[in-house]
Amino acid sequence: MSQRAQQNYIPALTGVRAMAAYLVFISHFAYIFDEKFPHTVQRFFNEFHIGVTIFFVLSGFLIAFRYFDSFKLTKDWFKQYLKNRMARIYPMYAILTVGAFIAFYFTKNQTVTAGQNPVVMFFMNIVFLRGFFDQFKFTGIAQGWSLTVEECFYFSAPFIFLIATRYKKFYIQPIAVTGLGVVLVLIFSRVSFYDFFGNFTFMMLYTFLGRCFEFFAGIQLALIVRKQKLDGSSKKKFTYLGFFMIFFCVWIMSTLPIPPGQEAGLHNPWGIVTNNYLLASSIALFFYGLLTETTILKKILSNPFVELLGKSSYIFYLIHLGYMYNFLHDGFNWLNDYVFELYDKWGVDWHSPFEYDSLNLLYAFIVLNIISITLFKLIEEPLNHYIRRSDFLIKNKAKNPENESAKINA
Repeated sequence: MSQRAQQNYIPALTGVRAMAAYLVFISHFAYIFDEKFPHTVQRFFNEFHIGVTIFFVLSGFLIAFRYFDSFKLTKDWFKQYLKNRMARIYPMYAILTVGAFIAFYFTKNQTVTAGQNPVVMFFMNIVFLRGFFDQFKFTGIAQGWSLTVEECFYFSAPFIFLIATRYKKFYIQPIAVTGLGVVLVLIFSRVSFYDFFGNFTFMMLYTFLGRCFEFFAGIQLALIVRKQKLDGSSKKKFTYLGFFMIFFCVWIMSTLPIPPGQEAGLHNPWGIVTNNYLLASSIALFFYGLLTETTILKKILSNPFVELLGKSSYIFYLIHLGYMYNFLHDGFNWLNDYVFELYDKWGVDWHSPFEYDSLNLLYAFIVLNIISITLFKLIEEPLNHYIRRSDFLIKNKAKNPENESAKINA
């Protein structure tokens, strides 16, 4: 790895990716905790969607940390930048999205298409357009809606950096971006077009215009630390303060009334404020601690195995909910029936290792991680490096630093 790549690569931030993905996993299956725990505990776990906010703040930080001081809005630079972003995000998303629609062909699971034409829905998923429509945001790979938000940030980042360097008034940008979202809702909420920017809750929670502050929080963090020596010598306690604040935000959302037809306190107006602003700031504080301090938590997140889980967490995020999880769930149910058939033949009254939902969820978690690591090693990582080194979009030059630093967190 080149010296530049070493400077940009921060193992603990890769470990954070695993933490974020697992938090989202818990939030999607929080109903299981309601069986043996108080309802307040289930509500608390239900707000672990905060993993998405962690991803957004982390993306803002990494892109700014890597590019803010070196971006050039030339044709070649922009092509190389887009190629690197595409190499990181698109190949596995495209492969797994194709898998979702192949699974739809056999299962006819209408959540994949929202009851619409499968060909149209496949196109809208493969080019990230579904994320602009409230009706279609959960089609294909449901959790993939967040990639539309990510892609909007990737396209916007160089222009955000340009405005920040020329006009200095950085704080105005997120206000202007969210203001644009408000205008679009005011216009299109009156137009019946598949709920394209159809309401404020959708705009604030599922689009870049509403969630831009999370990315700007990461960018601001990068601007603060980019001139500092990130040697972990600070003796302050920002890591643990930020970590506490993150879960304090979770607690706030878990106490808020859930609006009718919604699933979490996140959808309450105060939940949106907590998630998009207070939580984003808390995460940035947590990251600042990871970057500048040496703590036990940082050592855990930097552990080589946790780092591997972080590298494969993008795949885990894409497969933890949907057709692959459904396949595992059905498989565990089949195994449970098969085990009891054996017990009947043997004339014994034993418990099955597959009769408990909580244990089956643990099995699924382990298997999904194994699948994620395997796909990362065999497909995602090789494709990432191949695309970066290829002549796609722009002819590679010898010793291109953009390609040599392909191993950074971003």
